[in-house]
Amino acid sequence: MLLRHALRPLARRRWYSTKFQQPNSAEVTALLAQYGTAAPRPLNLSQLLSFGRPVTPDSVLSSVSYVLYELPRRLATRVRYLESLPFIVGTNPYVAKTLKAFREGFWVLATHPPVTNLEENEKFQESAKYMSFEDINAFLDGAIRNRISVRLIAEQHIAVTRALHDPPQDGKDVGVIDTRCSPKEMVDVCGSFVGDLCRATLGSAPEIVVDGYPEATFAYIPVHLEYVLTELLKNSFRATVEHHARSKERGSLPPIQITLSPPPASSHSGHNVDRPNFFSIRIRDQGGGVSRQHLERIFSYAFTTVKTGDDEGPDWDTSDSREDEPFLGVMTQRTLQTGLGTIAGLGYGLPMSKLYTKYFGGSLDLISLEGWGSDVYIKLRCLDEAGDSNI
Repeated sequence: MLLRHALRPLARRRWYSTKFQQPNSAEVTALLAQYGTAAPRPLNLSQLLSFGRPVTPDSVLSSVSYVLYELPRRLATRVRYLESLPFIVGTNPYVAKTLKAFREGFWVLATHPPVTNLEENEKFQESAKYMSFEDINAFLDGAIRNRISVRLIAEQHIAVTRALHDPPQDGKDVGVIDTRCSPKEMVDVCGSFVGDLCRATLGSAPEIVVDGYPEATFAYIPVHLEYVLTELLKNSFRATVEHHARSKERGSLPPIQITLSPPPASSHSGHNVDRPNFFSIRIRDQGGGVSRQHLERIFSYAFTTVKTGDDEGPDWDTSDSREDEPFLGVMTQRTLQTGLGTIAGLGYGLPMSKLYTKYFGGSLDLISLEGWGSDVYIKLRCLDEAGDSNI
C-alpha cells in the first residue's frame, strides 16, 4: 500500500493517450529501484482460478488489479537479471535491445493508472478483444514454437563450440542431442521427481511400472523429453491420487504403466524420408479419465481441471471420512488452495508438451475412458535421420 502511494505521482496518464511516452533513463531507474524493494509473490493457483470461478465484473476488476500489481514486479526482476550480466555481455547490441524493451514494458505497466471499471479494462487489453480463443491459441503456438527453435539453435551452437575445446568422453552427445537417449532413464528421473512432489503435495503417490523395451535408446534432445514426461506424469499422478481418494474403495493406488516401443529394427537398415522412424511411449493411468465436456479443451492454453472448494458440482467428497483418518481429498483441496508445490499446473503443460513432441514431426494424443483412466500416446521422431522440424 505504501509503495502504491509512493508511485502514484508517476501514474498520472490520460486514458485517451495512445502514444507511448518515452521516459528518460533516470525515471525508469528510479522506479525500478522502488520496485526492487518489493519481491514478486509466488503464483497462487487458487487465486488465479478465483478470478474466473465465477466470472463477474468484480472478479475481472480484481484480476486486472492483480495483473497491474504483479507484472511490473516480475518485469523489474527480469530487468535486474539482464543488468547483472557481465559488462561485455551487456554491451552486446542484441542484449541491450532486449533490456531496453523490458525496461519500456516495465515502465508502461508500472505507471499505468488503476483500472476501475470494465470500460477501462477493455482499453487496457487493447488487442485481446479482436482475437478469438482459437486465434489466441494459434498465436501462442507460433510464439512458443519460435522460442523453442531460437533457443535450440543457440544452445546447440554453444554446446558444439564448447565440445571443440572439451570433447565429451562418451562420444554420444552431439551438442544438445543425445544419440543414445534412454527413455527408461528419463522416466526414472522424472518419475522420482514427480513422485516426491506428489507425496509432498497430496500425501501419497502411485508407483511406475515400465514395460515394452526399457533398454531401447534413440537420438533425441533430453531436455525436451524431460519436459514432456514431467508434465504428463504430473497429470497422471494427480489424477490417480484424487480419483482413488474419492472412490469408495480405498486400497493401494494402481500404478502408472509406461510402455516403451522403439521403431522396428528393420527400419534402421536404410534411411527413408517418406517413412520416418519414431520412438513411441504410452502413459496409462487409472485416474478416472477426462470428462467429455473437458476433452475438447485440454490442449487449450490456460485450461485446467483443478477445482476449488467453491466449484459447482462434485468436488472433494468427504461424506464417509473418519475423524481419526482425515480424507485425502480435504488435504488435497487445502494444499492446492494454499499454492504448495506444483503438482497442479495452470493449464500450459499439455499444450506445450504437444508442441515439443510435434516440433520434429512427432505427435501427442490422449484417449480417455471416462470413469476409469487415460492413455497418452507419444510419438517422437528419431533425430538421427535427416528430417526437418515443422517450423
